[in-house]
Amino acid sequence: MALGSTASPSRRFAARLLAASLFLVPVTAPAALAAYQPENRQVATVGELSSLVWNKAKAGEGDAALLPLKSLPESDVVISKLRASSELLATSIAKRETQRAEKLAELNKEFAEALAKPRTARTLSDALKAALEMHIVSAEKDAVLADPKIIELVAEAEAAARDSESKHQWLMANELFYRLSLLKEEEGTFRDDVKRLSHRLNLMRLYVPERFWELRNEAVLAEGKKALPPYNALGEGIETRLRGIRRDLVRRAVARALAAHVDREKDSRDLAKSAIEYVRSLVTTVDLQAAFPGIVEATARAAMEAALQAEMDRLAGATGKPESGEFDSMLDRILEANKMSVMLPEAAVLREFGDGVMAELDEFSGVIWPDEFARFKKMIESDFVGVGVQIQMDEETQLIKVVTPLEGTPAQRAGIRQGDLIKKINGISAVGVSLNQAVDQITGEKGTKVRITIEREGQDIEYELERAKIAKHSVKGWKRLGAKEDEWDWFIDPENKVGYIRLTDFTPETTIELHRAIEQMKGQGLAGLILDLRFNPGGLLTEAVSVSNTFIPSGVIVSTTGGGQPERARPEGALIRGVPVAVLVNEGSASASEIVSGAIKHYADNGMIRAIVVGERSFGKGSVQNVWDLSGTSMLKLTTQYYRLPDGRILHRKPGAKTWGVDPHVKVEMLPEQITGALKLRQDADVLPIDQSGNIVWGDKEQPNPDKLIADGLDLQLQYALLLMQSQTLDAEAKHVRLN
Repeated sequence: MALGSTASPSRRFAARLLAASLFLVPVTAPAALAAYQPENRQVATVGELSSLVWNKAKAGEGDAALLPLKSLPESDVVISKLRASSELLATSIAKRETQRAEKLAELNKEFAEALAKPRTARTLSDALKAALEMHIVSAEKDAVLADPKIIELVAEAEAAARDSESKHQWLMANELFYRLSLLKEEEGTFRDDVKRLSHRLNLMRLYVPERFWELRNEAVLAEGKKALPPYNALGEGIETRLRGIRRDLVRRAVARALAAHVDREKDSRDLAKSAIEYVRSLVTTVDLQAAFPGIVEATARAAMEAALQAEMDRLAGATGKPESGEFDSMLDRILEANKMSVMLPEAAVLREFGDGVMAELDEFSGVIWPDEFARFKKMIESDFVGVGVQIQMDEETQLIKVVTPLEGTPAQRAGIRQGDLIKKINGISAVGVSLNQAVDQITGEKGTKVRITIEREGQDIEYELERAKIAKHSVKGWKRLGAKEDEWDWFIDPENKVGYIRLTDFTPETTIELHRAIEQMKGQGLAGLILDLRFNPGGLLTEAVSVSNTFIPSGVIVSTTGGGQPERARPEGALIRGVPVAVLVNEGSASASEIVSGAIKHYADNGMIRAIVVGERSFGKGSVQNVWDLSGTSMLKLTTQYYRLPDGRILHRKPGAKTWGVDPHVKVEMLPEQITGALKLRQDADVLPIDQSGNIVWGDKEQPNPDKLIADGLDLQLQYALLLMQSQTLDAEAKHVRLN
């Protein structure tokens, strides 16, 4: 079963990174690594000090857990590296606080400048951006939200958002509500507003993509930014969106959702209201008129709106909750009213009715419509077929850029290189296409061919590539040693034999690759291990269980709310025994990575294993989605259960929840600029320029060195975990060094 590698964690996390913060209250720098007051009980040796540090960290004392390291003797050569690492972390923490103060001063100025301008939706949104960034950067987050200027800003911005929506200024309304929602995320104040505006914009993406492009282009020009590249309709078209959608498909989806959704207590009247509102948005979004001329005529539109309101009134007057048969009758009446008024394509009404029901259930349930079917299958199937290039949008040219060709793939063998810009796909211009459009066109059936025209140093070069199965490698080490995806230096600290493994997701080969890496390290004397699960969106449940089992010799790993047998660890699956482990998590760690980190934390707290979790609270995606076939080219993805950790706690973040996910033993904060800098260096170090013969070709460029993540204090979470591991991997001589 796939846990569902959702894009939500990355969307939420990226949104928060793109913001920053004004600061209206004094900065309180942490007292971490200040003068250390010795413990009341006697700690005589470095070994005893090591145990004290570990126990303090597990107890959640954060930076203070490392204070005992200040009492390390300065003159002893044996422990000089540990002392140096401790001092380097202290320097990095001080550097973070300096950066925080500087950023807050900068944002405070931006905030004041935005509020000094005439109050418009644009200036209010700019002020909100500064406020949001302040909330992220500040160490005093509650004080930020309580500041009178912020409270006043929120009220004004909300009024501007509602005014923009009433004037059909969808992009500005969405921008304001989205930033308000992020600022007030825990309260969920603007969650419904964001859903409503996001739905309208999605309608435009689906049915009038060129009009949507025009509005976006107008918005960026109004901000004084560079115009978007010309609109590209590659793969677009209303016929494609609606092909294959039938009434029986929607009926089956709704009936299954009512019968099998995890929240059996959810009021089905709310589902029906949501379905009606989704159809209403289809009728009232004026920008859709180019696709649906029937909504232009005011009388017809009013008649359809009246029919939808009659359905709302019928629901309000009903004594019970509607069941599937009543949903069928409601749908029939709405379709008949449509025929008599705006005459929208029946498939469009069906799609909105179905999406409206699913939207009210939860964010992970939904109908996979025929036009989404192929992409969904690619996402959940273990075999990926393509040409073997990692791509991203190049900000400067707005073209699709090759991040790297993967070793041993058709793209690499043909000679496609890192940095190539994709100009055409099968002879059709790729200027202005989205990443999804590009992926849809480049991937396909195994053995079929695709022509890709790239630009390199001002010259166009065309390649005809045969699509093939592309191996996914989800296990990464510390430093690349060669062109092959499994050629890594696994040791972040070779001297102390501290290993480093990063899991990017959970694929069918993850455990095999993980065990292979561990065996290599054990053969070289592995003494401690850092398992990095940050930004890991999830994957296969079977792999989450077997990866957890690698560190846990026995006991329940995960269970579900729906009963059934829990997943348990087997003794023969535990490769790591007696070796201390630090697990890194953050807000981008979701689903399968939360099962792994949550199970490891549970058994560490119970004393079964030596492990500690470092970073920030994980995403909170702990729900089970089952998939049912609806028509052969469409499916229903429905949340049917929640996952429980070994202690019975549910991982999933429900609306309004105060607790969710996995809280680390040690919370280590990183500023947004530190995170983006660390991610950039990590990507640059991981991606090697290889030619068609598989040789690494740096040219006059210097190979990026991941050691700078530690040396320059870019990755405080990793630096903290490394120092913890170094404190636990001392040899016998170092442990016996006396402190006085």
